[in-house]
Amino acid sequence: MKIAIAGGTGFVGKALVKELTKNGHQVIVLTRKANQDGPVQYVQYVQWLHPNSNPATLMAGTDVIINLAGESINSGRWTEHRKKTILNSRLEAVHELLTIMNELNPKPKAFINASAVGYYGTSLDKTFSEDNKGSGDDFLSRTVMEWEKEAAKATEIGIRSVFCRFGIILDQEEGALPKIALPYKSFIGGPIGTGKQWMSWIHIEDVVKAILFIIENETVQGPVNFTAPNPVTMNEFGLVLSEVLKRPNWLPVPSFALKTLLGEMSTLVIDGQKVLPAKLLESGYTFQYPDLKPALKNIFT
Repeated sequence: MKIAIAGGTGFVGKALVKELTKNGHQVIVLTRKANQDGPVQYVQYVQWLHPNSNPATLMAGTDVIINLAGESINSGRWTEHRKKTILNSRLEAVHELLTIMNELNPKPKAFINASAVGYYGTSLDKTFSEDNKGSGDDFLSRTVMEWEKEAAKATEIGIRSVFCRFGIILDQEEGALPKIALPYKSFIGGPIGTGKQWMSWIHIEDVVKAILFIIENETVQGPVNFTAPNPVTMNEFGLVLSEVLKRPNWLPVPSFALKTLLGEMSTLVIDGQKVLPAKLLESGYTFQYPDLKPALKNIFT
């Protein structure tokens, strides 16, 4: 298949490109840079989001468009300016992809858009599946709602649309896990916040394999939770991580300290939600890593 990826040079994008090319798919990576270093088999780099670019002319015959583009939510304090940048970068990317899809003939069969479990809001006692509505009472929930609303416009032109609501993606080198693991490796790790908050996680391998699963299963559409079927509390996560790393789990990081250090962005680690991948399981996807301990062992050993 011919698959275009916006954000293909990012954390998830790089892993996805590797998996797609391994499976013989032709990949177009939409990038702001006109040139990339070195040719890669099955990969073509196409410039977009530039006044002089016209990516649709190079995307004829594209079967699937995947959007992973957007300003990182965890690379700086959430000032009002930064929050606008986070939201607008996502809306801009979707708007441009909708323009491209409208120009293509024939149209792609599917549009797969990144999203996040932040859609649901935070809770200590509720369990969320795709049937639950978002709370809309915090920045992340409102952002994801607007993001998905814009992406859903692809259905109006007859394209199957999927919104991948990612939980915390576990990988050895990128994402949140290296930051969480660093204190443990330095023998000063411990529970974050109260430790009672839920952590809905997923191994990077399951992220890419589940996206391929969705591409191949044309009945899957709408929101899809990308979380392992067995979420854990932060207390449980710390205990398993310390066991896998063979390091102590003894020095708590209090919520007030994180709020002082990170401001509103502290919600990423001191709040949480218990999210289950109901649609993936019902559709027949088999997780490579449904449980935390084997997932962390695979990453760190």
